[in-house]
Amino acid sequence: MIKHGEQRVGVLVDVSNMYHSAKNLYKRNVNFGEVLKTAVAGRKLIRAIAYAVKTKTGEEDSFLEALSKQGFEVKVKDLQIFFSGVKKADWDVGITVDAIKLANNLDVIVLVTGDGDYLPLVEYLQHTRGCLVEVVAFQKTCSSKLMEASDDFIDIGSYKKHLK
Repeated sequence: MIKHGEQRVGVLVDVSNMYHSAKNLYKRNVNFGEVLKTAVAGRKLIRAIAYAVKTKTGEEDSFLEALSKQGFEVKVKDLQIFFSGVKKADWDVGITVDAIKLANNLDVIVLVTGDGDYLPLVEYLQHTRGCLVEVVAFQKTCSSKLMEASDDFIDIGSYKKHLK
């Protein structure tokens, strides 16, 4: 895919998806600053939003602050713990709504996630809003349908700079 410096780019990061993929695959953390550089690829960054989850203990506060210092607008949602003990921290709807709202001001939307639930969003952005959609994720844990539907896929698992 051709990338040029005049493209307006928005980067939307599903932090939990990427965090758990890196831990499960490599027992390491994601270097989100490097991921952002890779996603932008020398183009005009309009918005970079990281969607994260906050626990009651607040142990992730320094991590969230670091994301902010790396250039991300950080959106936080509290971890839900149900009576049964099941934990839920889902940003799918929030990311989808933001992508649709931002689409008129962007040429490219980069989804940093491997979650196949975003397939309808990718198709909508491409066919209805005219945006290019790129996916940045770990190929080993990314939905194959999401990779196929995207205009470009970058496997951050193949670059050591994306892990720390």
